[in-house]
Amino acid sequence: MPVSLPLARVWGNLDGRLDRIAIGVSGLCLVHCVTTTILLTIISSAGGLLNPAIHEVGLTLAIGLGAFALVRGVMSHGYMAPAIVGAFGLGIMAGALSLPHGDFEIFWTLVGVSLVALGHDLNRRATY
Repeated sequence: MPVSLPLARVWGNLDGRLDRIAIGVSGLCLVHCVTTTILLTIISSAGGLLNPAIHEVGLTLAIGLGAFALVRGVMSHGYMAPAIVGAFGLGIMAGALSLPHGDFEIFWTLVGVSLVALGHDLNRRATY
């Protein structure tokens, strides 16, 4: 058995796992945003949930994981659409980070997170 066949299987399994992990991280971001909104509505302060470091670390994680998984997907299946959709979502998330806290920031963050998750789902579907 050629060495490249087992290596291709390992990369194929890794691509699918990375996209599923990235979709899960996008879901966690969505839960964070909705939870923060609800807590701010009920309570006047949400404490550590509004710490800017959480958002910066989350965006850094999203960019790193998204870049690796989406670029790897393009190299694997050759379709650019999933990477473009995901990159557009990451850009919207980065832009939303520069907005003041409030409904407008939350809206654009949710749009960006949804587009990143869609990009990863398209990537996962194109791989199989």
